[in-house]
This record gives sequence, structure tokens and C-alpha cells, in this order.
Amino acid sequence: MSAETGEAILNLVRPQAWRAPLIVASPHSGQHYPPAFLASTGLTRQELRLSEDCYVDELVAAAPELGAPLLAALFARSFCDVNREPLELDPSMFTDRLPAGANIASPRVAAGLGVVPRLGANDREIYRHKLSFAEVEARLARYYRPYHATLNALCNEAVAKFGACLILDCHSMPSPGSAAAAGDHRHGGSNGRVDFVLGDCFGASCAPSISAAVDAYLRAGGANMRRNSPYSGGYVTQHYGRPATGIHVLQVEINRALYVNEKSLERSAGFAGVQATMTGLINMLTDRASELLSA
Repeated sequence: MSAETGEAILNLVRPQAWRAPLIVASPHSGQHYPPAFLASTGLTRQELRLSEDCYVDELVAAAPELGAPLLAALFARSFCDVNREPLELDPSMFTDRLPAGANIASPRVAAGLGVVPRLGANDREIYRHKLSFAEVEARLARYYRPYHATLNALCNEAVAKFGACLILDCHSMPSPGSAAAAGDHRHGGSNGRVDFVLGDCFGASCAPSISAAVDAYLRAGGANMRRNSPYSGGYVTQHYGRPATGIHVLQVEINRALYVNEKSLERSAGFAGVQATMTGLINMLTDRASELLSA
């Protein structure tokens, strides 16, 4: 809850009994678009929604029943993206100069996808006017920092309780040719489709045993898999994934076409199947997380 506005900004659902060193997170499934934000953009709400990882929080909703906390951002990623550095910003968007510590040269900024994105998923400019840095500061204070404070506290609690923890950072990716697909979203596989991409920063963000177990589980269910291409992990994976300190992070990207109509964004007939797959994956990880983290 934001103290300034009274609005709910995140949803943390704790299990009755936290039974495994696992945290499930959905940073990009939020559907709240503040009215002032909508007034500042030339895009429709539906166009903005193409940037969402639609319903990923629902796909992993069984986590608390299975013994792991679930953290989800409720605000839209096109408004404030918590899977970016706090000052990962495009200076062309602002009327004033950015602080000296701003990261203005990252590939994500170049793609228009900073912590306050410049572009929607259809590569159209989000804003009709330039912003002030004060607007960024307000979003960081009200939305970004509370999300990360909560995630960091969960990590510390898990390490204190179990000695280590795994964050399963859950996302969805556009299929090739969809309105949300960018030019570098390369997919493939035996039938031309990739169902899941696992990102572990090329082995730096979690123990190899974890990536291997998740890969094997999903392949056993018939999924076409890739690792670290084209998604090796965002800010959460890079920042929190420190296996030497006991904190492991694995990013999971789900092909959106498996469970949603990518034009209407309505749940498709495949939704229940993908939800069952993710429930099974979380159940496997709650059963094996301690073993995998110590491997």
C-alpha cells in the first residue's frame, strides 16, 4: 500500500507454512494504470497492455498453497518497471538533466525500455510530452522501492529460515510476429516455437542444478526450451542472483501465445494447461529446492 495515495501497489500472499526456500515473483503482470499516466500518453490502454506479462500472477497463483510466498506488482510495467535499475533512464524523455549516477547507456534504455519506458510494446512513443525527473522520483518512491524492499525482506527472511533461497522470477514473452514482439525476440525449436526461456545470466545467478532441474521438468511435459537466449535475465536476476551469498534467481519466460490471445489479451483455451504446468513446476521446486540449492 502506498502511504501517499492509499492505493495497493503490490500483492504479497504468504503461505500458511513456508515449507521450502522458494519465492515466486511476478513483476510485470500488473494492470493498474494511474489516471494521470493515461492522460499523459497518446496510446490507448489496450495498446499499453501489450507490454504486460498478462496473467502471469494467475499462472503461478498456487505458490502459497504449495508452501511458497508469491509477490506480484499491481502497477503496469509501462508506468514503472521494477525489473530495471532504479536510474536506468533515457535522457531524451526529460525536461531536466538526470543525476550523474543515471545509467543512460544500457541496451534496455537504447531499446526504449528503461525503468520509466519510452516505448510501448508496439514500438510507439508512450508520452506526448517530456517528463520531469521529479515524476521519476515519485514513481520510484511510491512503486519501485516498496516492491524491492518487500522482495529483499523476503530474501533475508528465507536465508535466515532455510540458509538459502531461490527466486523464481516469472514473465511472459511475445510470440514471433505478435504486435508486442520486438525485432530481437528470436525464437526457434523443433517445431519453430519456443515455449519457455530460462534465464540465469549464463550460469551466474543460480546453481546449475536449478536451471537443469527446471529445464528437465518442462521438457518432460513436452515443452520446447531455450536457455539465456534471447532473455538471459533482467535486473532482478542480475541484482539479486548471488549464489555465493545463498540467494539464487532463475527467470522463466512463458510464450504468451500458449495461454492468451495476443491481440485481444483474453485468456485462451490453453490457459488452464499452462497454469497446471506452472503449478507442477512450483510443486517440484518446493519438494526439491533444498536439495538443489545444496547441490
